[in-house]
Amino acid sequence: MPPASLYKKVGAASLIMMASIFLSRVIGLFREMAIAYVGGTSAGVDAYQVAFVIPEILNHIAASGFLSITFIPIFSRYLARNREPEGWRIFSIILNTFGALLALLIAAAFVLAPDLVAMVAPGLEDPATIRTAVRMTRIILPAQFFFFAGGLFMAVQFAKERFFIPALAPLIYNLGIISGGLVLGPWLGMAGFSWGVLGGALIGNFALQLWGARRSGMRYHLLLNLRHPDLIRYVLLTLPLMIGLGMTFSSEFFIKFFGSYLPRGSIAGLNYGLRVMLILVGLFGQSVGTASYPFMARLAAEDRLDEMNRLLNTSLRYLLVVIPFSVLLMVLRHEVILILFQRGRFDAAATALTARLLVFLLVGTFAFSAAIFVNRGYYAVQNTLFPAVFGTLAVLVSIPFYLLAMQRMGAAGVALAISLSSIFQVTLLYVLWNRRSANRGSREVYFFFARVVTASVLIGALLEAFHRSALAGLDRSSFTGCLISALLTAAVFAGLLMAAARLFGIREIPEMLGRLARRLAGRSAPAQ
Repeated sequence: MPPASLYKKVGAASLIMMASIFLSRVIGLFREMAIAYVGGTSAGVDAYQVAFVIPEILNHIAASGFLSITFIPIFSRYLARNREPEGWRIFSIILNTFGALLALLIAAAFVLAPDLVAMVAPGLEDPATIRTAVRMTRIILPAQFFFFAGGLFMAVQFAKERFFIPALAPLIYNLGIISGGLVLGPWLGMAGFSWGVLGGALIGNFALQLWGARRSGMRYHLLLNLRHPDLIRYVLLTLPLMIGLGMTFSSEFFIKFFGSYLPRGSIAGLNYGLRVMLILVGLFGQSVGTASYPFMARLAAEDRLDEMNRLLNTSLRYLLVVIPFSVLLMVLRHEVILILFQRGRFDAAATALTARLLVFLLVGTFAFSAAIFVNRGYYAVQNTLFPAVFGTLAVLVSIPFYLLAMQRMGAAGVALAISLSSIFQVTLLYVLWNRRSANRGSREVYFFFARVVTASVLIGALLEAFHRSALAGLDRSSFTGCLISALLTAAVFAGLLMAAARLFGIREIPEMLGRLARRLAGRSAPAQ
């Protein structure tokens, strides 16, 4: 077994990153509230969302979000062998090679922005909206270099067991967006948020992380070596992530692509709903995944696959507790959207649209949460190809359903397609993982899922009946009325949740709530 000191280090690092994720989600929510206040569900917000498509594709090609998975094992191996100077050489080679390639792609995309926007949002017809989207695309594009370089700077800090400065990156980035929108919005409209994206990426993801990397001993070399074996290894590990269509990436893209064919404000409404749903994903899936991945990687490296599967299955059972909380938000869909967004240009019609879309997006909350962890199972055994290939196939297979659902249900159909596609993807990857790893405990996860879904349906039916009848007299067109409705409904939900946990034998619910209560009371046990 690893020494206790290692668990303490991992535990401390996990707490830092979990706090960062939580604060990032909170600030990200304020970011969406600021966007809603300034733009509502106007064509300008649609253009702003479309402006991210080309930059996000470049970010995906550079695999900036996967550097902690692909680069850290390479760099850590040099540290473990006391060959740190050579580690900084491969760091420089990767930074120079991919940085130069990314800079060329950014320049090309800047020139070709009008044609590229027409390709990714072919349904846009209003010339003013198209021009706005092109202009904001060009503002956001350079930020992708800052994300990539900053990702490498953060990766070397992680490898040196320094987590605090990287944890600040998403917080400063979101604060930059909010500041840009609120300060520049009165003069530039939604373009103010675009300048906030660029400024936040420059300061939080690049400049601050460069300083943190230098504090960690960074040594930069102006050199290229396309034949370096670890550059080749890095490319082979990263290539599947570059070309694969992950769940979150494909959902973001399809919102803009299919949303461009729908009435004005559809893209904005889908995006607001997705951000609310991702709050639950961050609190359940991303937090658990971040905290558990170091243990999974260690167990995989020690060839203790049975123990890794036990950890995977146990974590998935806790993740599935997100389902009844998703049901709570479904019942409170109107209240949640009104409380969060209805101010400024975000009016009652925008609330009604977004609340309706939120219901369908919440269907896939557990899948988005579980996918974070299931994918990490593959990554822990250094297999990036398999989940990328099968995830991409699942996305491609779902496209006809997107088309059919959009034609039949409009924006709600796109939201439903996102959820069903995500469920299909994570189920496929988990089933295939179980077969490849002989995961004997997976049957318990399936039975647990059935119990949680049954309990959640029962909770949802009772909660909706209470919400419709007992609270019918409340004025849900006002902030105060919605707040009272949400608090009373949440109180009833808490009682129903505990009753269902006892009735269906879901011990994970009281255990999770008990741990939360102990932490809030300051009585949590010290790390073992």
